[in-house]
Amino acid sequence: FDLVRAIVARWGAAAAGIGDDAAVLDVPAGRQLVASVDSATEGIHFRRDWLTPREIGWRAAAAALSDLAAMAAAPLAILVSLGLPRSWIADLPAIADGLGEAAMATGARIAGGDLSAARDLTLAITVLGVTASPLRRSGARPGDLLYVTGRLGGPVAALRAWQRGDTPSPASRARFAHPVPRVREAQWLAAHGARAGIDISDGLLSEAAHLAAASSAALDLTLDALPTYDGLSPDDASRSGEEYELLVAAAQPIDAHEFERTFGLAITRIGRVAAGPARVTAQLHGARVAPNGGFDHFS
Repeated sequence: FDLVRAIVARWGAAAAGIGDDAAVLDVPAGRQLVASVDSATEGIHFRRDWLTPREIGWRAAAAALSDLAAMAAAPLAILVSLGLPRSWIADLPAIADGLGEAAMATGARIAGGDLSAARDLTLAITVLGVTASPLRRSGARPGDLLYVTGRLGGPVAALRAWQRGDTPSPASRARFAHPVPRVREAQWLAAHGARAGIDISDGLLSEAAHLAAASSAALDLTLDALPTYDGLSPDDASRSGEEYELLVAAAQPIDAHEFERTFGLAITRIGRVAAGPARVTAQLHGARVAPNGGFDHFS
């Protein structure tokens, strides 16, 4: 409890109201509650020699908040469950700082959680948000245009550098260590014609398959125009995990110039939705590429 009080004190106003057995939240009238949970485990999602404790906290919260972004939901609250080995106790304040910064950056309140001993550092983050009209995976229709936000490939470029024993470029390292959940961007897209969406945390091609399956539609992707990091090929970038960008389907063209002026972030048209059966077809330089890849825990 001393550890809990210490991290709650660090969160300050971002964790107002913690102290009971459960959180009490108000859901605005006319809104639906959106809930998701995401976990980050040492040795699976991160390594201690790659990230600072503060980055680990930020990254765990940002990954969960990205699921709310995919639904065009405004973050309401975060619940934090920590499995903490003794070897990480001294780093708990910095981990808490990263979690708190992610909460404050997206307007969420840390409403509670749990702390227990563990063999490996584990952060299980539950996020709650609200929306009047959730952006679902099942909303894509034949004729819709497909767009992806941001530039892809930074995380896989960073991982490859670390695995070679090299130092990643600052840009690719930042994409891995400090992902930004596209919360405001998703709400803008939903208000400007997007009607289906998914975050591409496990890779563009992998997540496109989920969108196709949920919508019972075919997705035809052209990867040539895909913006990438560090000279990575569009093929490699399309399979990179840990991206936390958005893939959306829209009935009408999205004004990419207005989007970029508003958010300082690119949005690129990369394909079209066709009539089913559910499948993904990807082309690069006029040739078809295998529509697989991305991160799979059990591959």
